[in-house]
Amino acid sequence: MNKVVLIGRLTKDPELKYTPGAGTAVTTITLAVEKRFSKKQDKDADFIPVVIWGKSAEATAQYMAKGRLLAIAGRIQTRTYEAKDGTRRYVTEVVAEEVKFIEWGNSSDNRESNSNSNSENSSYESSFDDMAPVDDGDIPF
Repeated sequence: MNKVVLIGRLTKDPELKYTPGAGTAVTTITLAVEKRFSKKQDKDADFIPVVIWGKSAEATAQYMAKGRLLAIAGRIQTRTYEAKDGTRRYVTEVVAEEVKFIEWGNSSDNRESNSNSNSENSSYESSFDDMAPVDDGDIPF
């Protein structure tokens, strides 16, 4: 069985490309997946390359941006290629089969609104202070 599930943050904005010929959408991203060490409880991350194909690739490029939280389910793939200097290179990456946006948006407006979410939440919560209580006897059902 070859199945991997990752939740991590994008290390840079996704770049959408299309394959020559068929024109299939492909986006390659790197996820910073947090890990913890049991003794020190220090935070560290693994940087995992992920390849996303098709409509998911287009949506990821459109709605995701650097620093956003993303969940990926897919499979691990290894491949080789010959570099320009003639050496053989090995690549291990995750090919995404499912993509879930946990935090999403690609504009600076979304980033600003996300960073201001704490202040928005506090004003949202305080807006309930002036609400009048409802008597259950007034509800017709």
